Amino acid sequence: MLELLGIALAPGVAIMLYIYLKDKHEREPLHLLITSFLYGAFSTLVTLVISWPLNTFLILKEGDIVDEFFTAFFKVALVEEFSKFFFVRFILYPNRNFNEPFDGIVYAVMVSMGFATLENIMYIFEYGFQTGILRMFTAVPAHATFGVMMGFYLGKSKFTHSRTLYFGFLALIAPTIFHGSYDYFWFIAEVKDVWAGIWVFAIISLVLGLILSRNAIRLHQQASPFNTATVDENNRI
Repeated sequence: MLELLGIALAPGVAIMLYIYLKDKHEREPLHLLITSFLYGAFSTLVTLVISWPLNTFLILKEGDIVDEFFTAFFKVALVEEFSKFFFVRFILYPNRNFNEPFDGIVYAVMVSMGFATLENIMYIFEYGFQTGILRMFTAVPAHATFGVMMGFYLGKSKFTHSRTLYFGFLALIAPTIFHGSYDYFWFIAEVKDVWAGIWVFAIISLVLGLILSRNAIRLHQQASPFNTATVDENNRI
């Protein structure tokens, strides 16, 4: 049991440590990062509350490639990303410690890892060690990329001082699109008469998300008002 718990916790902890170390210029209080992680875990309950009426009144056929599209993008991706978005945008966003664009990425990833870790524990204890290894390199990193995208646009929303609603909208829609795409290709991989290797496109979407996340991290690091190199350059100008 401890082995399974360790496998379930490891990827989320590793990703959170990675993001924490990438916050080079003005790191967030540890207690707030832990709180953000707990918000993410609690967001799974929000997901369940929203999903219950959807699953009750919006009946979609499993194994139908059109219905699976709506399941992936609306019943899963949009609901889960909104649940995480709620805590980041309405609780963490106004916090005085959210004082540079990169903080959007930090808090959104912490919330995403809270969600992904609790989800990971449930999956691994139900399906076992092999599922844990698979999710360590797929589902959990995917949730991290969704968090980076959300946080990137929330950082722009708060500190660009223009098009706030536009960037706030992208903070929800961008991760929803990538999340839905990732899930959709996994969902239809087992559908009869669909190419069995279509799951490869889920991996492609994950790789693309990782590339975009790396660029987003770099851009917000450079944009930090606490970045002395940027401040010195601006002073020279």
